[in-house]
Amino acid sequence: MSLIDESQIRVILLDIEGTTTPVDFVYRTLFPYATRKLESFLRAHSQDPEIHSLVQDLRSQHDLDERDGLEPPGWLDNTEEARLRSSVAYGQWLIVRDSKCTSLKSLQGKIWQQGFASRELRGEVFPDVPVAFERWQRQKRTICMYSSGSVLAQQLLFRTTTSGDLTPYISAFFDTHVGAKTEGGSYKKIAASLSYAPHRFLFISDAVKEIEGALSVGMQAILCVRGPGDAPPHGQDQAIHSFDNVLPD
Repeated sequence: MSLIDESQIRVILLDIEGTTTPVDFVYRTLFPYATRKLESFLRAHSQDPEIHSLVQDLRSQHDLDERDGLEPPGWLDNTEEARLRSSVAYGQWLIVRDSKCTSLKSLQGKIWQQGFASRELRGEVFPDVPVAFERWQRQKRTICMYSSGSVLAQQLLFRTTTSGDLTPYISAFFDTHVGAKTEGGSYKKIAASLSYAPHRFLFISDAVKEIEGALSVGMQAILCVRGPGDAPPHGQDQAIHSFDNVLPD
């Protein structure tokens, strides 16, 4: 932590996937669940104005992907059934590609909401996370999340962990509505929304390009490499493997 000025840090901004939560939980549990449930969810909620709007947003993104030469599955609008099948096929295609499409993330969050409510899904975090949250709260630091997953999905995950409901520790959740996680402007918006200068933040993520985005606007940032035997990527001379030594008492 030698590159971090701990005395300046008032806000700890955390990535989720690979940082607070195992990557496997996202790829082996959450994504497959959304893929399986997408069609039945859209059939059940196709008349809901919010879901209808999200499907229209997917249609617009589909047109963009076609123009960009990405070759998504075809989209038919000639009947209600054709539109539904097209949105399912395209949504599943986006999930396989780990798309950060905001409308897809919103749909996934709503599908996961049903899974968490039925207890088919439970949130998962690394064991050092609840301990760190308690420590940082005791230090009167503000804890926030920034993920490409929707705010709803983030809240559901932290509300249902085996360590209990962790959301009381978290002051704010941010998703791609503020912008892409690799863009400096997104971090500027987050800092402004919390009324702190960027240098008062410590951003922690497992993604180098996200770290670079935060650093570019003056945030303090550090890479999180969760695999105990994993080395930081080339050019990254500093990384943490857990939260145990991040802002200790």
